[in-house]
Amino acid sequence: TVKDGIKSKTSPMDIAMAISENLAKKALVALVNGKEWDMERPLEADCSLKICDFESLEGKMVLWHSTAHMLGEAMEYKYKGELCIGPPLEEGGFYYDMHTHGLTVTDADFKDLENRVDKIAKSKRTFQRMELTKDEARTMFSYNKFKMELIEKLEEGTTITAYRDGPFIDLCRGPHVPHSHRIKAMTVTKIGQAYWLGKPENPSLQRVYGISFPDPKLLKEYKMFLEEAAKRDHRLIGKNQELFMFHPLSPGSAFFLPHGMRIYNALVQFLRDEYWKRGYLEVNSPNVYDFALWETSGHAQNYRENMFSFTVENREFGLKPMNCPGHCLIFGSKNRSYRELPIRMADFGVLHRNEASGALTGLTRVRRFQQDDAHIFCMPEQVSQEVLGYLDFLKYVYGIFGFTFELDLSTRPEKYMGELSLWNKAEAELGEALEQFTGKKCGEKGGWQINAGDGAFYGPKIDIKIFDAL
Repeated sequence: TVKDGIKSKTSPMDIAMAISENLAKKALVALVNGKEWDMERPLEADCSLKICDFESLEGKMVLWHSTAHMLGEAMEYKYKGELCIGPPLEEGGFYYDMHTHGLTVTDADFKDLENRVDKIAKSKRTFQRMELTKDEARTMFSYNKFKMELIEKLEEGTTITAYRDGPFIDLCRGPHVPHSHRIKAMTVTKIGQAYWLGKPENPSLQRVYGISFPDPKLLKEYKMFLEEAAKRDHRLIGKNQELFMFHPLSPGSAFFLPHGMRIYNALVQFLRDEYWKRGYLEVNSPNVYDFALWETSGHAQNYRENMFSFTVENREFGLKPMNCPGHCLIFGSKNRSYRELPIRMADFGVLHRNEASGALTGLTRVRRFQQDDAHIFCMPEQVSQEVLGYLDFLKYVYGIFGFTFELDLSTRPEKYMGELSLWNKAEAELGEALEQFTGKKCGEKGGWQINAGDGAFYGPKIDIKIFDAL
């Protein structure tokens, strides 16, 4: 449908109102030529336009982002600290980090924070986009050293955006919901700690998590969901059935107990059998490497903060966070013939990653782990077939355990290594394989999606999101 408008005057909200009052009431954000756009922000030229409500991921993320601002205001008034960042989360909800100068947020604060957010929501404030020069942003946020640090990282001449709702102003790219009363229900879900910019040498922050909805019924359903999820919490089951344990003397590293090892060994044997059927060869590679290897692989430049390192006899070593460099050493240990390819190399070796202490959660976010990890060495013309074979393997294994899953093609990030032409070719081949595997084009229901800029620094990847019983 084609709708007429006036440049710099007609907004997505005007068009939504012209189509349907109900559409306008539900509208949270617009997509203008595929880019997120405030509903009240005037359009600048001819464009494609999509109106998003809470049923869409874009709508959810914007509603949660706006509520994060409201939570930030509530925290600023209550704790008198310095706000840091407050993003929405794809898995649901949002958080806001604050430097509270040693003050600890507790569960007893939840109700007061919720009441403060509810009061802001009912005040029916609008979110107003502000464009600032770097000097204007410096002046506006001079009281907050964390915001100032973010501002100073931006290039001179950059247009910086902030959003105002009522008396509260926050540094933000946006967009936001049209009015605060789009948020009809909100709850604080948990609290935690984090380091500024995720670095342990930086100040410790208080993190407050929450989630919000455009309908109180949805919050009620969410709380019922949490009650059911609590019954299935693997941490509780692991403790009650004596499967595994954790200890503060080795954070993020699971101790598998006898009952747990029976399950663990059964899973490993199942996967070994499947590897064998599919032509994979099992290897076992070292846990520790000289940092010269990580320099060659690019991990030293792009992943060092996530690695454990130590010095022995004036040589720096690192515990491996992944198996790929070691497998490359095995592959390069002798001259190879194209007739040997593909070589499918599997490894159940131990990996270590230096995850922030505040991020550690049961068996789902750890510092020490083992995975059914494999690397395939093949010729360029074999890539598509090997990816299809792997996806079929994945579908079979997840099917055995009753998991459903979604597929994303994660493309080149800002920080990457290698030639752009090779990246483009790799992304195209992975896209073709996904299209063949799913029988769907990108974006089609039941198919696959682009996860722009979320590839590894060394190459694009297919991300698999699995869903459990809930």
